[in-house]
Amino acid sequence: MGIAAESAGDIAADWEAALAALSWQLDAGVDEVLGDAPVDRYALAPASTRAAAAPALVRPAGAEVPEGDAVAAARAAASSARTLDELREALAAFRHCELKQGARTTVFADGNPKARVLILGEAPGREEDLEGLPFVGRAGQLLDRMFAAIGLSRRSPDAEAALYITNVMPWRPPGNRDPEPLEINMMRPFVERHIALIDPQVVVVMGNTPLLALTGNRGILKARGTWTQALGRPMLPMTHPAYLLRNPAAKREAWADLLALKAHLA
Repeated sequence: MGIAAESAGDIAADWEAALAALSWQLDAGVDEVLGDAPVDRYALAPASTRAAAAPALVRPAGAEVPEGDAVAAARAAASSARTLDELREALAAFRHCELKQGARTTVFADGNPKARVLILGEAPGREEDLEGLPFVGRAGQLLDRMFAAIGLSRRSPDAEAALYITNVMPWRPPGNRDPEPLEINMMRPFVERHIALIDPQVVVVMGNTPLLALTGNRGILKARGTWTQALGRPMLPMTHPAYLLRNPAAKREAWADLLALKAHLA
C-alpha cells in the first residue's frame, strides 16, 4: 500500500506540474504548437497508406508574388482609398499577404476617427483575431487603463479626450510571432494611408513593429519616451503593454511617457 500510495502521489504531482506548465503557456499567449520547420506528414506515412492519402496542396508555379510587386499592389490599393470604409475594403481584398490565409478576421481599427491621438500597435493576438478589434486582450485592457489615467479613451465621443487605435498588421501572425520585414513592407502603404485619413495630432507607436514601419529602425527600449517626427507628425514611441505585463518595473517609464503625452496635448 505504501508503494502504491507513493506512486499515486508521484502521478498526481506530475499531473499538477504539467497543468501548471500548460496554464503558464496559455497566460503567455501560446495557443498553437508549431515546429521550427515544416514536416511532410505524407513522407512519414507508411508506404501502404501513401496512395490513399489526400494529395498535398501545392502552390502553382509562378503564383508567388515578388516583394516589389506585392508592395506596389499595396501602394496602389491604399492610395485609391478616399475614406476609411474604402481603406477597410481595400485591406480585406488584399491577397498578397499570406498571414491573411491563417487569420479569422481582418482587424482594422477601434476608437474615435476624430481623435487627436492615434495609437499604432504591432499585430492582433488571439483575442483580437476572435473579436476583430485591436487591443482587446490583457494587453489591451492595460492600455485602456493607462490612457484613462491621463483622460483619454477609445470610447470617448469627444475628440479632445478620444483615442483611435490600429495595428501595422491587420492579420494575426501564427503563434503570435513577430511580423517579418516583407509583411511589414506590404502593410506600410496601408498604415501611411490610414494615418493620413485620420489626420491625428500625435502618433503613439507601441512596440518594435510600428517603430520599424514608420522610421525604419528597431530598438523600442532605447527610443521610448523620445519625441520624433514620422509622416510629418509628432511621434512618441512607447513600450507595448504586453512588455509591461512581463516587466512590471517598466511601468514607471511608461507613466513618464504618458505624462509627456498629456503635457504635449495641453
